[in-house]
Amino acid sequence: MSAILDLNLGCMDSIMQLKSITNLSRKRWHLAFAAIYSSRAFSHLKRSSKSRRYDPVPKENSAVDIFPLSFGNVSQSSLKRLVKDKDLEHPESLGGVEGLVSALETDMENGIHADSDDISRRQEAFGVNTYPRMPAKSFFSFVVEALKDPTILILLVCAALSLGFGMKEDGPKEGWYDGGSIFVAVFLVISVSAISNFRQSRQFDKLSKVSNNIQVEVVRKGRRQQISVFDIVVGDVVCLKIGDQVPADGLFVEGHSLQIDEASMTGESDHVEVNLDKNPFLISGTKVADGYAKFVVTSVGMNTTWGEMMSSISQDSSEETPLQARLNKLTSSIGKIGLAVAFLVLLVLLIRFFTGNTKDDDGKTEFNGSKTKADDVINGVVGIIAAAVTIVVVAIPEGLPLAVTLTLAYSMKRMMADQAMVRKLSACETMGSATTICTDKTGTLTMNQMKVTKFFLGHDSMGDRSFTSIASGIIELFYQGVGLNTTGSVYKPNAGSELEFSGSPTEKAILSWAVMELNMDMEELKRSTKLIHVEAFNSEKKRSGILMKKSGDNTMHVHWKGAAEMIIAMCTHYYDSLGNIKVIDDTQREKFDLLVQGMAASSLRCIAFAHTQVSEHEWSHGNGKLKENSLTLLGLVGIKDPCRPGVWKAVQDCQHAGVHVKMITGDNVFTAKAIATECGILKIDQDMDGAVVEGVEFRNYTQEERMEKVDKICVMARSSPFDKLLMVQCLKQKGHVVAVTGDGTNDAPALKEADIGLSMGIQGTEVAKESSDIVILDDNFASVATVLRWGRCVYNNIQKFIQFQLTVNVAALVINFVAAISSGEVPLTAVQLLWVNLIMDTLGALALATEQPTKELMDKRPVGRTEPLISNIMWRNLIAQALYQIVVLLTLQFGGEKIFNVNEKVKDTLIFNTFVLCQVFNEFNARKLEKKNVFEGIHKNKLFLGIIGITIVLQVVMVEFLKKFADTERLNWGQWGACIGIAILSWPIGFLVKYIPVPEKPFFSFLKGRT
Repeated sequence: MSAILDLNLGCMDSIMQLKSITNLSRKRWHLAFAAIYSSRAFSHLKRSSKSRRYDPVPKENSAVDIFPLSFGNVSQSSLKRLVKDKDLEHPESLGGVEGLVSALETDMENGIHADSDDISRRQEAFGVNTYPRMPAKSFFSFVVEALKDPTILILLVCAALSLGFGMKEDGPKEGWYDGGSIFVAVFLVISVSAISNFRQSRQFDKLSKVSNNIQVEVVRKGRRQQISVFDIVVGDVVCLKIGDQVPADGLFVEGHSLQIDEASMTGESDHVEVNLDKNPFLISGTKVADGYAKFVVTSVGMNTTWGEMMSSISQDSSEETPLQARLNKLTSSIGKIGLAVAFLVLLVLLIRFFTGNTKDDDGKTEFNGSKTKADDVINGVVGIIAAAVTIVVVAIPEGLPLAVTLTLAYSMKRMMADQAMVRKLSACETMGSATTICTDKTGTLTMNQMKVTKFFLGHDSMGDRSFTSIASGIIELFYQGVGLNTTGSVYKPNAGSELEFSGSPTEKAILSWAVMELNMDMEELKRSTKLIHVEAFNSEKKRSGILMKKSGDNTMHVHWKGAAEMIIAMCTHYYDSLGNIKVIDDTQREKFDLLVQGMAASSLRCIAFAHTQVSEHEWSHGNGKLKENSLTLLGLVGIKDPCRPGVWKAVQDCQHAGVHVKMITGDNVFTAKAIATECGILKIDQDMDGAVVEGVEFRNYTQEERMEKVDKICVMARSSPFDKLLMVQCLKQKGHVVAVTGDGTNDAPALKEADIGLSMGIQGTEVAKESSDIVILDDNFASVATVLRWGRCVYNNIQKFIQFQLTVNVAALVINFVAAISSGEVPLTAVQLLWVNLIMDTLGALALATEQPTKELMDKRPVGRTEPLISNIMWRNLIAQALYQIVVLLTLQFGGEKIFNVNEKVKDTLIFNTFVLCQVFNEFNARKLEKKNVFEGIHKNKLFLGIIGITIVLQVVMVEFLKKFADTERLNWGQWGACIGIAILSWPIGFLVKYIPVPEKPFFSFLKGRT
């Protein structure tokens, strides 16, 4: 029954009936006097009644909604239904939105009390603003994935057969070695692979949590402050502006022109207007498309539709990047070659076995026709199949995709420390190919610490003149134009404390100037005026306007604020410094233009204020639009935003690396030119013809003109988001790999269109961040240059690993193939090849994938999208090393017994040991593809040195102590010395081969992996 319990004697009687329930139950009901909410209480009653067959409340009085005693007539479930069902009647029953706000013990102006007791009480009553995520993939699931590899499965079958036949023939004590060794080796390969993938998955989960931790602006104790989205509680008053994501369900309490994009929830592309009268409902997860507002939170976490939806969505970190796709193709091609070689080896060994040309360890012929036992035949064939399959395991470089994952995960972690949060994996590697960076000015090239340094009334600079020298009527109009036409606010703490200003940097600068220099009192201003209509600022119009009414005489005034030349164009008159109204004729307009240009040339952002008085009749017949012509210019301010330290060097580094930097800004052409010159984007002696354009000029070019001129453009001023999108499209059509920075909602199309979208972490809206691939956490262009360096590092590290791995692949394939064809035996056993595979794939990837960026990376031109993964330099290096290894190891294969005067078993151990040590020393060569000094900076990579050390120690253990497991013989000091001596020669060979010049044109154009 859905009757609701009132907070009266009925409720108290119900509570008293619970005495027979356990201590836990009594404790929960005791908490009801403080803050227990209905769903917990109800579910508890339900559980108790089921388990004890005891109904504490008669059925006719059973409750669906039990109200928290401390929050009046509101329950969690009713608040949840309120927004979900968009039920307008429920707020009305409580006295409207104001009644609900009162019931939630909050205040529309000042918010909640926000002491620790208040927060915990609200969280206990209404829940927290988090939701349970789908469980992450377990370690076991990664083990299962590794076991799905066909070659691993074949090896396990071979190991099982070998184990069975071995134990049958030689008994459990001796017969388990061959099969057991393969089992252990396969187990090692699977474990290392699963552990590596599991760790990377956890790394991506951590980054996902960081990216979800959005900062939200709320009002608490009358003060605007930033808090984590997870700390929002029911009753909080949240401030919204264009581009914000609605962080919880709630009701609109105050604001103007609020348009909400509900596409993420409803799929509808049309924006929904939210207001106090017809639709006050705000749904979490939706985006603010226009306007600004305050709303009171009514439901959080799992009590919102967004929370329910997100808790059922798992975060997929298995995104395949373009580089991984190219490497998978490369792996497939090499695997086919390996498969062909393995098949030939299998064929040759089977023919030799069944023709009686192979002998066992005792020198007896293994197959002797019908005299040979079936078990011996099967055992011999299984051994041959295991050897062939192991060749496939070594031939297929499955470590390549793993190396990409390791490199990307490592880079993501380090980039986070360098103020860049990667949202999309592919952006890491794509950034290495970037040829053009289109950057914003404000906050990216500049510090975003704005201050009003110039103030003009008419043509006169007010300089250091006191506000008392300005006519009182002008001052009052300035108070209205600044204090009401703003999305910022002024908070006055206790007496003696400094005032706190909130809002965008521009808003804060103007408010601070008005309060400090003009003695504006925000509280008095709001008491004496009423705001009627607002047209919010956006980057298209570059202005914002308001209509307000004075309480004293009921006169109505329109105020505009925005880019100086746009506001001046709307004006026909201006106030001079004495408060007189004068006409703006052509001469005066030209003077104002020169004034604006002069401030702009000094790197100042010029903001103008305009005003006009309107009658109620004009407003009512204006179709809800503010008057935009015949205005009177109030005055102009110049705002200084200094360039960031280090930006000039970052721009020079990018240009030196062959990356063009273009500045796209909404500021006027003179400000843009001054800042661009200061940052090094424009050179002082540069030909400015075609290098600096305005957005409208670029927009009006024909497509052919745009394509012809886009490369030369360095600065685009007075641009709209559409101009930025247009430029990105043109650059991409010309073959550029484009990175774009953006912070506004309207930047989203350009961020999505670009190859790499870079949003700003401080000033960026949530819409911009969601459209981007990488978030620059400190809004600094120097961090963009760091991302470029890391992008190149990722690509370079992958190339190092490819060179290292292919050297091993080629050498192992050739040696086993030649030995099998000539003598019918493979010198490297299944276990030994699996050990090499482990060194090469996982440990090698870990060692080479964690190299840090070097200065040399910025001395090269960008890597083209379609350039082959294996460059001519890499072919030169790997062919030289592979040839050396093949010659040395085949010499040992056919002459090792005579050279070292040893038996065949020791000879095979020498081949195995030399082969592994060659890879260890060649790992040093792989650190530098072009530089001759491969040891430079090696002390900084402790992980590399650690892996080399571990590999050598494990190799010693394999040879000296695991005779049965690895099928080896102990070596004496002289033999170890010979192995090390042969292997260490790979260093001088690697040094000398780098003197051989290579052509630009790729050796093997068919190996070009195209995205």
